[in-house]
Order: sequence, then C-alpha cells, then structure tokens
Amino acid sequence: MFADKPTLYGKRVTLRPVGPEHADGLWELVNDPETARLTGSHGEFDRTAADIWYGSRGDHDNRLDLAICTSDDDEYVGEVVLNELDAHNLSCNLRIALVGPRVFGRGYGTEAIRLVLDHVFTTTDLHRIGLEVFAFNDRAAHVYRKVGFVEEGVRRDALRWDGRWHDAIVMAILASDWAATGN
Repeated sequence: MFADKPTLYGKRVTLRPVGPEHADGLWELVNDPETARLTGSHGEFDRTAADIWYGSRGDHDNRLDLAICTSDDDEYVGEVVLNELDAHNLSCNLRIALVGPRVFGRGYGTEAIRLVLDHVFTTTDLHRIGLEVFAFNDRAAHVYRKVGFVEEGVRRDALRWDGRWHDAIVMAILASDWAATGN
C-alpha cells in the first residue's frame, strides 16, 4: 500500500521520503528531552542506528516515513509516519514528532498531518488511521481534533514518566471523516 514514497508540498512544509540525508535531524529529534516526553520515548538511540534507520525506510512497502522539511529552506523539522499497516482492514497508525520546542507552534505539524491524510485518503483504499496521544499533550490533541480525528477511548495509565502515570487518548479518522471536513 505504501510502495510509492511521494514528496508532498504545502505552504509551510514539504514532506519528503526519509533518507540518510535526514539522519542529522533524526538525531536531534531523538535527543530532545521534550520530544521524548511528548512521545513517551524511553528508548535510547545511537548515531549509527539513526543512520541505518533512515537509510532503510524506503525499502518497506508497509509503512510511509516522511521527513517534514520547511518549505522556505528545506530544513528538517520532524517526521510523520504511517505504520502498523493492517492491509485486511485497510487501517494503519499515524505518528508525528518534531525536533523540539524551537519548531513548535509554527503550524508545521498541522500542515504535515493534513498533507499526509489528503494523500492517503485520495490515492489509496485506506479506510482508517488511528493514533494515541498522551493526556498531558494538549497541543497535539488539539491539532488532531482540528484536522478531523475523533476520540475513541482512553488507555488508562498507559505511560509511566518521571514516576507518574499518564493516560493515552485513542483517536482515529476515517476516510469518510476526512471527506466530510473539506480539507
């Protein structure tokens, strides 16, 4: 379903298939403490693993990994990924991460999500895209609702961070939801 790795153009961002040329940006992203908290990432990466990861994403037709780059100077500011493809049920997961607070609040994430949703719902048979967002991440939850995601439930105490438990909000958007938004 994701064998085609498109480049998608918006006003603020361009989404490009990730490659080794984006590994410096990925390295910044995985080492930002606020990004780690917002995504619940406890794992540690080494630089070689980052290089290998971004160098191999194009080989997978069951996922779509796109670098979020600014339209004006092509600077890497994050990634948006469709993964966990369930081809039988025409569904997948969406995840997005930005490199850190220096790029928050500029509309990059909102536009990136809209671009990828429009691409997928107009060029594939995908029916449903789901995600989880931690309850403390109000900014992301707001963006997801704004682009059409609907809350489906809550996974209680899904994340333990700094000794405290946090819920995960389960959200999804259907192809029919996207069509109804007029995005």
